[in-house]
Amino acid sequence: MEHTRLGVVQTAITRADPQDVAALSQFGVATIHEAMGRVGLMRPYLRPIYPKAQMCGTAVTVLLQPGDNWMLHVAAEQVQDGDVVVAACTTESEDGFFGELLATSFRARGCRGLVIDGGVRDTADLENMDFPVFSRAINAKGTVKATLGSVNVPVVCANALVRPGDVVVADRDGVVVVPRERATEVAEAAARREANEESKRAQFRVGELGLDLYGMRGPLAELGLRYED
Repeated sequence: MEHTRLGVVQTAITRADPQDVAALSQFGVATIHEAMGRVGLMRPYLRPIYPKAQMCGTAVTVLLQPGDNWMLHVAAEQVQDGDVVVAACTTESEDGFFGELLATSFRARGCRGLVIDGGVRDTADLENMDFPVFSRAINAKGTVKATLGSVNVPVVCANALVRPGDVVVADRDGVVVVPRERATEVAEAAARREANEESKRAQFRVGELGLDLYGMRGPLAELGLRYED
């Protein structure tokens, strides 16, 4: 798979349509995950470094070497307005790859946030900047700049395949990846799901039960569920 290639920077990538990205930004991660067929989630150990952190944008991907953040500096040059950086590592590493200085550089390029299967630091500064980061760890340990990784190649980040230009959505429920060619379809499916949930919400508000709304009583009885006084 391409994500094993090292020393490569792809400078021309195909990004999802901005209108689709804007449409997807209206929905939460759980809704998008369900609308897409319950696929695309990163592992739940990736957490926001502050509670209100959230993001939606097109992926600039980075493959890091453990304890080395060189490729994040290389990636900054490739960031365009509306991108999010998604950083995977060749092996597990929780060192502090990213902090306030890199965030300042990324933001100047129009970056909307970072998802990293590794550690970050300067979290108070990042929160004050309102620069959203979803990470594997918070770790003050610094990194070096000595080994090559790659930028804008397909990577596997927290068990999810991410290609350059895919849409990445993150909120406190998790991180989900929408393949760029599915962005329109998934945004439309998410809108339908939201409308359907609003209808159910109204019924729950007046006291209806999921047992009746979802037709659960028959299947439960068939499986032998009994009510006893």
